[in-house]
Amino acid sequence: MDPVAIAPLAISLFAFALTYVGIFLERIHRAIVALAGAAFMIALGTWFSFYSAHEAMLSVDYDTITLLMGMMIVVSLFQETGFFQYLAIRAAKLARGRPWLLLVYLGLVTSVVSMVLDNVTTIIIIVPVTVSVADVLGISPLPFLMGEVLLSNIGGVATLIGDPPNILIGSAAGFGFLDFLTHLAPIVVVVWIVAQGLLLLLFRRELSQSSSNVERLLGMDERRAIVDPLTTRRMLITLSATIVLFFVHEAIGLEPGLVALIGACVGLLWVKPDFDKILKTIHWDVLLFFISLFIIVGGLEASGAIGILGRGIAALAEQGLYLAILVVLWGGAIASGIISNVPFTIAMLPIFKGLAAHGIDVAPLWWALAIGVGFGANLTPLGSAANVVIVSMSESLGEKLTLRRWLASGSSVAFASCALGTIAILVAVRLGWF
Repeated sequence: MDPVAIAPLAISLFAFALTYVGIFLERIHRAIVALAGAAFMIALGTWFSFYSAHEAMLSVDYDTITLLMGMMIVVSLFQETGFFQYLAIRAAKLARGRPWLLLVYLGLVTSVVSMVLDNVTTIIIIVPVTVSVADVLGISPLPFLMGEVLLSNIGGVATLIGDPPNILIGSAAGFGFLDFLTHLAPIVVVVWIVAQGLLLLLFRRELSQSSSNVERLLGMDERRAIVDPLTTRRMLITLSATIVLFFVHEAIGLEPGLVALIGACVGLLWVKPDFDKILKTIHWDVLLFFISLFIIVGGLEASGAIGILGRGIAALAEQGLYLAILVVLWGGAIASGIISNVPFTIAMLPIFKGLAAHGIDVAPLWWALAIGVGFGANLTPLGSAANVVIVSMSESLGEKLTLRRWLASGSSVAFASCALGTIAILVAVRLGWF
């Protein structure tokens, strides 16, 4: 290789590695680390003439950013209504105080909500209700919290908007809402059933506790959780209309990001909330984190590093598509457990787009990536932002979700999920479904 070309390659890899190590160590907020990494990458690119500030801005996928921001606004408008707390209390009452059935019902509610809301918001909404119900029944909340975050990650894989990596993949690959439902939702249903069975087995001792105060639980009025019925109705209509638009967005020529923004604008215009309060609830750090990672990976692409990795994956695909699927799926799962699923997904996007530009059919690899990073997020507490949030929330309960506890349950569910996902995608490719 030309020595002149080696310098940008080495420099960009150094900036990339330095940033990702900083994110992994978690000594400083990951958005700050990513922003510093992006600035460092642009500065190095400018000095060594391989990456400019203009090119950095072009490397950002603004459809992904718009989709995230639009759904954040929709979630913010919904969050104060109490509707999802209503669902959780209703599920608890249906279980009639039986811990094992409560685990199943709360897991089901969490999974379904995670298909239309981001996982972090779902966890923030569901966990306080879960802790309250467990306190009323006199049982440990930890099995339910663990089940909720694991099933939230699994449920989010089923839709375009359910999981940040899916949003990234959908935008880069051109997959629509219906594509995710038809390709991944059936796999998620099977994985969800197996995961629930594993959770019931792993937590059988805790779930065998006898509940107390069942009458008090049954006497709870779930309707009181809905603090603003009018806004609830309006936002249910808005969310339903937005999901319908997601179904047909390709047919009417709208990008998913624009659909989310339309939904957000309709909600804002109809509900007329305190906009300053809404702005404070948007996760600006998440958006900044995504933008910064796009810029960092753009620097890798400009230096030629992405092209080298892409040629390696192309060589794998030439050896056999099945081998490439296995490497992408399990590599994505393991990487997600180490550095979180979003950074790894962003790093893979230009590689797959480059392969597609050279005429290689990468559709199965996109789906393998979605399955790997989605289910692999359950491997460790670092796998997704929702994992980090629930570990932090558990600290206030006196029964922290330690790494040891996580590895004893979450990792088992993750490996089983990835194994089922592997079988499913290989069979689908064999039968020509993918």
